Amino acid sequence: MANWAIYSIGFLAQILFSGRLIYQWISSEKSKKVLTPSLFWKLSLFASFLLFVYGWLRDDFAIMLGQILTYFIYIRNLQLQGEWQKAPLLLRIFLFVFPIIIVVYGYNNNVYDIDDLFKNENIPFWLLILGIVAQVLFTFRFIYQWLYSEKRKESTLPAGFWLLSLIGALLILSYAIFRKDPVLLVGHSLGTIIYARNLFILKKQHD
Repeated sequence: MANWAIYSIGFLAQILFSGRLIYQWISSEKSKKVLTPSLFWKLSLFASFLLFVYGWLRDDFAIMLGQILTYFIYIRNLQLQGEWQKAPLLLRIFLFVFPIIIVVYGYNNNVYDIDDLFKNENIPFWLLILGIVAQVLFTFRFIYQWLYSEKRKESTLPAGFWLLSLIGALLILSYAIFRKDPVLLVGHSLGTIIYARNLFILKKQHD
């Protein structure tokens, strides 16, 4: 596939990721408290779908890892909000099995070798490790959010989520600069501002 097409998929994913944050941010600013709208999770799921494909097409394991770990958490939050059940059954089945299908199909048909994901000649090993650490930390924010929400039996975005988001985004920005990846650079530049702003809103909310 042509590079322009691959980058288009990546930029579309980042536009959706940024769109969810802007929508959540504006909604929170209006209410003077941090909200968790269902559209936030719907856009997250679709954007994750696209960014996983982008990472696969670029043979970038760090990106793929980050998306596959959060993909199902987005689905779970939609379940907690009662929105997942409203989607057509065939769409739910497709979205649920998609990451598994693409990995299994690609491996079994020798589209890529699993070792190649860790040995990309365009990514030095130390940089790959930085990318993986950054993505794991960035992903952990959703694991934390998921456990927090399960405990409360409602989908919510606590302070710890935004703090982990800010730290993870700064690390990913470092990875993007070394990797010279415009998709990650543009996407996470906006994110850091919104993460910091949500922390500020939460602080005022509890003062």
